[in-house]
Amino acid sequence: MDALTSEEYASQSKLLQEFTNVPSIDSAWVFQTNNEDRSTAMYSISQTNLLANNKRKYILFSHIMRNDTNPLDFQWSPFPIQMDGVSVVIPSPSGSKLLVVRNGERGSPTKLEIVDQSHVEKEIHVAQSVHGPLYTDEWFHGISWNQEETLIAYIAEESPEPKSVFDDTGYRKEGSSEKDCNNWKGQGDWEENWGETYSKKGRPSLFVLDIASGEVRAARGISRSLSVGQVVWAPPSSCGRQKYLIFVGWLEHNGFQNTPRKLGIKYCSNRPCSLYATLCPFEESHVDNAPVGDAKLESASVAINLTPSISSAFFPRFSKDGKLLVFLSANRAVDSGAHNATDSLHKINWPSDWKMDQYLEITDVVPIVMCPQDGCFPGLYCSSMLSDPWLSDRCTMILTSAWRSTEVILSIDVLSGKATRISPENSEYSWSALAVDDHNVLAVSSSPIDPPQIKYGHQVSLKDQTCTWVWDEVNNNPLMTANNKVKALLSHHQFSILKIPVTNPSDDLSDGGKLPFEAILVSCKDSSHKPTILVLHGGPHSVSVSSYSKTSAFLASLGFNLLIVNYRGTPGFGEEALQSLPGKVGSQDVQDCLTALDYVIKEGLVDASKVAVVGISHGGFLTTHLIGQAPDRFMVAAARNPVCNLSLMIGTTDIPDWCYAVACGTEGRKYSSESPSPDNLRLFYQKSPIAHISKVKAPLLMLLGGADLRVPISNGLQYARALRERGGEIRIMMFPDDIHEINIPQSDFESFLNIGVWFKKHLSISASDAAA
Repeated sequence: MDALTSEEYASQSKLLQEFTNVPSIDSAWVFQTNNEDRSTAMYSISQTNLLANNKRKYILFSHIMRNDTNPLDFQWSPFPIQMDGVSVVIPSPSGSKLLVVRNGERGSPTKLEIVDQSHVEKEIHVAQSVHGPLYTDEWFHGISWNQEETLIAYIAEESPEPKSVFDDTGYRKEGSSEKDCNNWKGQGDWEENWGETYSKKGRPSLFVLDIASGEVRAARGISRSLSVGQVVWAPPSSCGRQKYLIFVGWLEHNGFQNTPRKLGIKYCSNRPCSLYATLCPFEESHVDNAPVGDAKLESASVAINLTPSISSAFFPRFSKDGKLLVFLSANRAVDSGAHNATDSLHKINWPSDWKMDQYLEITDVVPIVMCPQDGCFPGLYCSSMLSDPWLSDRCTMILTSAWRSTEVILSIDVLSGKATRISPENSEYSWSALAVDDHNVLAVSSSPIDPPQIKYGHQVSLKDQTCTWVWDEVNNNPLMTANNKVKALLSHHQFSILKIPVTNPSDDLSDGGKLPFEAILVSCKDSSHKPTILVLHGGPHSVSVSSYSKTSAFLASLGFNLLIVNYRGTPGFGEEALQSLPGKVGSQDVQDCLTALDYVIKEGLVDASKVAVVGISHGGFLTTHLIGQAPDRFMVAAARNPVCNLSLMIGTTDIPDWCYAVACGTEGRKYSSESPSPDNLRLFYQKSPIAHISKVKAPLLMLLGGADLRVPISNGLQYARALRERGGEIRIMMFPDDIHEINIPQSDFESFLNIGVWFKKHLSISASDAAA
């Protein structure tokens, strides 16, 4: 490293630290008090700890005081409480107790702490022989207190099957002590896993903790062909005797031609799943003692599929009065093969005396939107749901959803099905709900140049007897201390969302596929002469919304314009637009990126001679396509775990079905096989960036996660070596322990530091340009 590069590293790393230090709110809960004008909010906060290479976790409290005469007032606790070694915290419904989970490592027990308002009431150590760590990810995660706050249901790893033991005399039939060093354990049979981020996970299973006794029991009657997640308690029956658990089950046998195979589930909502009901394991004594031949009682110990008529059902939520079970469905994704698609919302009328042999009818609440009119509701695109999403009227739920290039807060009347955007309609900022406070909403709002700010929404009656939502800024927010430094660095920037018309649409496109797509432009003052980075999201069925991102903000602070393109196929624009891309990757999406670039050049917003491009996963696929198909338009590029050769990826990825879907479209389901035909391999190659590698001119920085199961490093390395073979300038950075996202704190920091240095080097941006 020469002296100039060393100085650049020092300068940029100091700058990147400012963005890395900004804390984020992971979740929040609001609890009612005896005073109807006052409630208490609890926030779970995380902050990157680069030295420890992990995330610090904090708990912060505020009192929310409101009435009709005085302005909204938030009173914050003076300091956050650091939660060392804590995996997750979940408060009880009343807020009087707190579950603190400390997942065991390297065979140590998992610790479950029940904390009341003054002390640790109980600590339960759960041995590995009972279950492994609890699932705290966004998909299988499910921890649920019952209404009486006496039982907690949760998802944890099933204990592994005992492995064969050997010593110097051979196989030992009887077991041996863990402390016996004169033997070793065999490997046993290999088991399929759920792919990316789940390679070291076991089978997610359902358990219940009885707080009084400290006993943990596994739920019974659940088929081993199901992986379990997202558990909630059903309302108590009218007789008050039986307690049921509702959970999501994913079939583990969903490979090609209905063969046993777990396909990767991370970022993939197209895996078939259903809602199931089972009896709480502490309610089974009367079933065990049932008279022989009593079929009704015996069947109560077997999990029942509640949604057999629909291919996808997840995020189950009961209304506050217990009369409705509402859930989301990704049946369009399952049926089409797209790994994400438009969601739909459904409900089940829940009988107060429901029995497990009783049929339940599913009713549509919010259907799939195919082709939205300009400015109208584009459909549901929800990656999460609040644990308690209900307003006080008991029939309105609050959801966060993508709406074109923004994230918005919606209210859904589950009786009428009416979906209303309650975050400001004229705002280009992105909004996300944190918690519901009776008939009000606690939320965060941010933009590419504004870190998250807490907002508090409430309804106001107008003269025409209609209601509107008003959003107040939260005063004295302690999180803004770090945010203010970042805001100062970005004070010379602006952003806008651009509508990009589709040029020369083909006749075979649907109406939705011909609608304009969007791009977010983050620009500096006098942006027309500044270098521009084309930023491309992965997926392809994911979306870049107008929210704050530390990495994008960092790149903008270096003096770059950012053109963040939501090409067709991006969620948030209606189902027809999304489904227009499968079968056309490498052409339609590439053309959209060039069309967006042409648009801002024609408008005089950027300099055509100073353009870079960066993307991850499918964004890396587009990055390497663009520098091959349009080699004279990009001065430099960076790709993170890019898809470079679909014909190589098909045999190594955890989602081989994705290769068929993007290359062949919905017809790909017919051809999907673990042994692709020569014609399919030829098609995969033709649609891949490696087919255009001979034309590449731009220097390329490639960043690879060594533990990536989604796009294994063989894809990037083959492309990089082939580029080097042809005399291209290529730099490869490998993060051996990191996965597809490259999200271990130190890896994430180093990767974007090097992207910044790489771009400044090849775009010749000066220090004065960066400061301007």
